[in-house]
Amino acid sequence: MSSLTLIGAHRAVSELLENRPKSWDVVRFKGLFERLDRRNVDLAYEMLSLRSTGEVVARAEMGGRQEPDESSLPKYLVAEIDDLVVNPMWLIGGGIGVSRRAGAVSPDYRVFRSHGALHPRFVHHLLRSQPYLDQYLLYTRAQTTFDRRVQQSDLDNLPLPVPPLEEQRAIADYLDRETVRIDTLIEEQQRLIEMLRERRRLAITNAIPPRPSVGSGADKLGRTARIGNGSTPRRENRAYWDGGDVPWLNSSVVNQTRVHSAVEFTTAAALAECHLPIVPPGSVLVGLTGQGKTRGMATILDIEATVNQHLAYVTPDRAKWWPDYLLWLLTAAYDDLRRISEENGSTKGGLTCEALKQLRVIIPPIDEQRRIAFHLDERTAKTDTLIAETERFIELARERRSALITAAVTGQIDVREVA
Repeated sequence: MSSLTLIGAHRAVSELLENRPKSWDVVRFKGLFERLDRRNVDLAYEMLSLRSTGEVVARAEMGGRQEPDESSLPKYLVAEIDDLVVNPMWLIGGGIGVSRRAGAVSPDYRVFRSHGALHPRFVHHLLRSQPYLDQYLLYTRAQTTFDRRVQQSDLDNLPLPVPPLEEQRAIADYLDRETVRIDTLIEEQQRLIEMLRERRRLAITNAIPPRPSVGSGADKLGRTARIGNGSTPRRENRAYWDGGDVPWLNSSVVNQTRVHSAVEFTTAAALAECHLPIVPPGSVLVGLTGQGKTRGMATILDIEATVNQHLAYVTPDRAKWWPDYLLWLLTAAYDDLRRISEENGSTKGGLTCEALKQLRVIIPPIDEQRRIAFHLDERTAKTDTLIAETERFIELARERRSALITAAVTGQIDVREVA
């Protein structure tokens, strides 16, 4: 058995290992596992994938995955029950776990089998604990696809605590039980958030006049508002960024209630040479890509700024529109906007400026718009507070889960006393 002095420096885990119980040994990964290279040559095994949660599941459960070329299937690696499956390019994101089913995994993965000194479920919790996730990050060179790969030599040299097998079983049983309790609580809170978001959606759609049909006297939004998007000046051209004082916004701002400031600024040169419109305060910003029904889709701009290509600005005719009402209208019209974009050939899930321009709208009197906007501000504020509180509860539960696993697998708590 090796000591820490022989293993070398491993900043993320060394302190915890130094403070381990005296009855626990420390052994390098390569002294505990054998790397397997059995291939699915006869295609007898079902195809499996590794989730970032550490679960090894049927590939069909992953959804949306491009199927591999049939000629590559015999190259897939066989993993049996209790084998350790590793995705070396996504270790930092949790791509490691002990399989509870037999099957064939990507040839880009690695499959290991314990020599018998480690209990499978203890290994699963240990190698997915936060200190080890932090250690994998230290092994990477960068965050690009290939630079984040953890090399086998680094993994071989990774030090692992090795409690007595009976204690490993106790730790695994304790963590399986406690993490299920926490995960169940998190799932309940996530369902509560879904219910609250649905309540919020219904409050908005019930307050906004129903979607008009063609010939109903409604107008296209593009006739009563200036609509467009911007661009991202080339990062390598420092004349577009250095010393800039023009606020430049990306699509992340639509998850804010209102935009009061910017974190990036571009220059007058960029305004002159790139497609960068100046958007005035009171405009509604709409995320064109990457937006889901449960995320913020739009916000109101309270400053003068320019935007990137993934943000649309809707600058309303102030004689016709109360900006806060227009924000609520666009939120309520999200499904229609997606449908229009898809009918016009847009990538599924994305919106377009043209869809915004073609959206048919009813324009109530300004006083009525103001009344509806104030009503929705008040009605949704309570729901938004509940959602935020529930999200914080989930965050704390996940932090507790992570801390509990770390404490148990490194011997900071004796699970035999708390079982």
